Amino acid sequence: MSAMPRPRAAAEPRLSTSSPLRLVQGSAAPADRANTRSVEPQLLGAADEEREICAISRSTVQAAIEVLAGTRPAQQLARRLDERCLAALQHRAALTRRVPCGASPTAGRLHRNPSVRSVRACRVSADVYEASAVVAEDLRVRAVALRLERSRLAWRVTVLEIG
Repeated sequence: MSAMPRPRAAAEPRLSTSSPLRLVQGSAAPADRANTRSVEPQLLGAADEEREICAISRSTVQAAIEVLAGTRPAQQLARRLDERCLAALQHRAALTRRVPCGASPTAGRLHRNPSVRSVRACRVSADVYEASAVVAEDLRVRAVALRLERSRLAWRVTVLEIG
């Protein structure tokens, strides 16, 4: 019986005497691939978080415009808005309801059929985002800006500016 050749270990490099190239251990190629793999999940997490912020912003802006129109009670936004924003929104909605319909030809048709056209979000820090939205109504298009901050486990709107 002839002796079986010993199998090579996977980490053991093959060296050829006829090749002018040398294998150098610790080359950069495997490390580069490892770095790109570790970065991809972080980027996906940031993209998911930004999508979540845009969804929260869209629903909050839609609800806030409906509060101004008088079709939704402001208390429904109590979980999403902080106290100052909620009080300011309630005050503005009360002022909007006081405007008599005969004061201007468009006063009775304000805030009709609002729809959020687009939302953009920008990360300010790990726990703060700023977003902007475009809202189209029957008679005009308006801009809305908001700032969202993470409080414990939920995102809360701390600034809401409706143009």
